[in-house]
Amino acid sequence: MSVAAAALAGAVLIGTAGCGAGATAPAPRPEQPSPKLSPKSSPTPSATPVTGPYVALGDSYTSGLRIPPQSGSPQGCGRSGANYPSLVAQRLDLGDFTDVSCSGARTGDLTASQRTDDGTNPPQLDALGAATRLVTLGIGGNDAGFLDVLGRCAIENVRHSLTGESDDAPCRTYYTTGGGQGEVQQKLAATGERLTAALAEIKRRAPRAEVLLVGYPALLPQDPGRCAATLGDGIAGADVGFVSEQEQRLNDMLRQRAQAAGVAFVDTYSSSAGHDMCEDAATRWIEPLAPARGLAPIHPNARGQQGMAAAVLAALQQQH
Repeated sequence: MSVAAAALAGAVLIGTAGCGAGATAPAPRPEQPSPKLSPKSSPTPSATPVTGPYVALGDSYTSGLRIPPQSGSPQGCGRSGANYPSLVAQRLDLGDFTDVSCSGARTGDLTASQRTDDGTNPPQLDALGAATRLVTLGIGGNDAGFLDVLGRCAIENVRHSLTGESDDAPCRTYYTTGGGQGEVQQKLAATGERLTAALAEIKRRAPRAEVLLVGYPALLPQDPGRCAATLGDGIAGADVGFVSEQEQRLNDMLRQRAQAAGVAFVDTYSSSAGHDMCEDAATRWIEPLAPARGLAPIHPNARGQQGMAAAVLAALQQQH
């Protein structure tokens, strides 16, 4: 087993287990130009302005885990004042803005309290009410165990390296004909059912709100060869493609559930293409397994949050 492979397996597992952690540390601000947000503009006679109160719900991809400045309570939720909900609220001049997103959140944490490493987050849907006019929700990855798939891929590749077995895609084999056969499909289906129930509850509690379900940005490129420098031999190229396929399936499920529930879906995957964790530090929106100082591995950085905010604003503009 190579040092790179062992490090990858360990780093993935640490990153997966740490998704609920709210520890923060200073991180350098990006030096490259950030994605441009849609400019403020006066409503046309046929346009309806977006108004608040605005409530943001979701997991660590919404909260902005470890991105400075960290704020809000409990600290274990890892909320950033530079996450995409905050940027959207600022751009739309929505003074009545509540962010209850929390790192590690699953759909069950929308209606039940969530314990973190540093405090308990109340049920996220408690922030909604009849007066709420805008809701964004970014959730489902933890339910579906997406980072678990990445961790399993690292483990399967290490195992095959140790045993000398010949398989150019050991992780794909594990999930298609091996011990994990059917696991991804089952988790996606179960997550979809819980998400449908959550969207119905959001609409019940905030019947006059515009609701947007926000998808996940691209973690990996579709061309596995572009990850050689970042992942080394820790994950086979064919398995990099497999993980990318699973994220697209997750986003497809989110899109379908949003459409069925009659809410808008925000595609952050398309705009993040070419900004995955295998790009250089000046380009990527997602931090790699060895992230920039103080940031969370396999999570959006400040530039990524800006890109997600731009996607949300574009979706709102289409609705109005």
